[in-house]
Amino acid sequence: MNRLTDHLLRAWTRRTLALRGAERGDVPGWVLITVMTAGLVTALWLVAEPALKGVFSSAVSAVKGP
Repeated sequence: MNRLTDHLLRAWTRRTLALRGAERGDVPGWVLITVMTAGLVTALWLVAEPALKGVFSSAVSAVKGP
């Protein structure tokens, strides 16, 4: 029984180490997505900033305190 356990453990370890190299992920793809998202947010912010300021000012001035 001890030999069987040893054999199974070694087989599992080999398979795990072999698969670890195959599952590294797509790092450049994620970097590209992150940079593109940041660029889109910046572009939208530059275009919509005056409208957002107007909406915020209007909302704050509409609040009435006690």
